[in-house]
Amino acid sequence: MSLPIFPPGADPGPDFAGLLRRVEPAALPWWLGGRSGPPEAVRARAEGRSGTLPHGTTVVALRFADGVVMAGDRRATEGNFIAHRSMEKVFPADRHSAVAVAGAAGPAVEMVRLFQTQLEHYEKVEGVALSLEGKANQLGQMVREHLPMAFQGLAVVPLFAGYDLRRQTGRIFTYDVTGGHYEETDHAATGSGGRDARTTIKLGWRPGLSRAEAIELAVRALYNAADEDAATGGPDAVRGIYPVVALVTAEGYSRVAEDEVAARFADLLARGLGRER
Repeated sequence: MSLPIFPPGADPGPDFAGLLRRVEPAALPWWLGGRSGPPEAVRARAEGRSGTLPHGTTVVALRFADGVVMAGDRRATEGNFIAHRSMEKVFPADRHSAVAVAGAAGPAVEMVRLFQTQLEHYEKVEGVALSLEGKANQLGQMVREHLPMAFQGLAVVPLFAGYDLRRQTGRIFTYDVTGGHYEETDHAATGSGGRDARTTIKLGWRPGLSRAEAIELAVRALYNAADEDAATGGPDAVRGIYPVVALVTAEGYSRVAEDEVAARFADLLARGLGRER
């Protein structure tokens, strides 16, 4: 299927959401005006009735010698209930970047899918990939377009990281609900357990961490966050559920095998390093 031809001044260019608005507006996510409309819980909030949606919680990112480690717990909560025990919150954005989400789970996952498609569409139309700053700007625009939902308590707060091929280093960007984005120097965490996770990383981070050290620090940060924050899920050895941990290096995005993450947790607990003293 070829792209449609637009007259001068009406061409959306590499903007995938803009293309959908012109050729298939019903395919847009509901929070951008798609035909599906908001979920019942959103309508309930708008009408002053009680309504809750699953929310994802804690995600972290930190730089290491070869790039960036990004990790997220697996729990989604709905009020004071556990809505899902194995939600994934860390995703590849493209070959050399990753995005993690905290906040309203449904809109967050839709935003990630649209972001992934936008980056792929841009590369196909322009013939080159966006710069890392350009990707961060695109995600910020999507968060800003979601602001009306944030006013209803359905905020999405992503964490974006990638490997900058021009600078030959990993970079991390944080966001606020208005779409503002800020580059972090070495590490970041967001979500309900973000404060505890950030403290752990701050105490353990140093320049030039190895791959193994960086994964262990990310795992320890999530463990400590789960120990203090009820909405953050810790390791679940009974069900075999462990945080998603991913790396972004010059070779691209890769997910750390779950067996390795489980082994890191087991080693962490065996050495009594779960809690900071």
